[in-house]
Amino acid sequence: MNYLNKIEESIRYIRENLKHAPKLGIVLGSGLGGLGELIQNPIVIPYEKIPNFPISTVEGHEGRLIVGELSGKTVIAMQGRFHLYEGYPIKDVIFPTRVMIGLGIENLIVTNAAGGVNMEFKPGDLMIIKDHINYSGENPLIGPNLDSKGPRFVDMTNAYNKDLIKIAKTAGAKLGLELKEGVYMWFSGPTYETPAEVKLASILGADAVGMSTVPEVIVANHEGINVLGISCITNMAAGILDEPLNHDDVVKTSLRTREDFESLVLEIINSI
Repeated sequence: MNYLNKIEESIRYIRENLKHAPKLGIVLGSGLGGLGELIQNPIVIPYEKIPNFPISTVEGHEGRLIVGELSGKTVIAMQGRFHLYEGYPIKDVIFPTRVMIGLGIENLIVTNAAGGVNMEFKPGDLMIIKDHINYSGENPLIGPNLDSKGPRFVDMTNAYNKDLIKIAKTAGAKLGLELKEGVYMWFSGPTYETPAEVKLASILGADAVGMSTVPEVIVANHEGINVLGISCITNMAAGILDEPLNHDDVVKTSLRTREDFESLVLEIINSI
């Protein structure tokens, strides 16, 4: 079965379980999956039940799709994403994004846990992503183009939709949240970045570093979907505070910021 047919098979399976087509997709990063519990009238589909879907292997990623209502909108949320460092081919990493788009979403909110590079940031900050740097050496569009999905060469000038960024800033101000804004830099992982790599990221203009998000954003732009990105700064990146890094701390900080994160996303959805 070819790649497009696999996408269509997954779409058909999920659609058979839905009452309404989702208009908004949400990808929930490490420790941020709690938002899925707020979805009303949920239809929960474990990844392992969906034909052709990869399986999430990372702590803090529940590994299921939830479809239901948030702020009066029909949404589809991924509780757990897939990463290059898990050993999946890049086309598997972005497979669920293709499926969500095929189900009818018009906007995509991508979230992640990230290391702070900007010295003005602190753990627990929420950063609106205004742009990204792909430092992984990978791109999900390498290979034959899927002409039915989008063009061979994709303009990434406004990879993160300006109108959605404006909505996010307005939502943050309404809630009294001091949102940051910055550039996210994608490293492949699974090792955390070295102090030298973090210094390089700063020189190149990055405000935060992480191991996800960029593949989904590239594919969403390929298919003409509007994207909003939100990073939870869970720690300062290597070499800034001279402290060891571990995934448990990443998840703990994500959970500590859960209330602010959830309030922000709900307010954003309400305004889209």
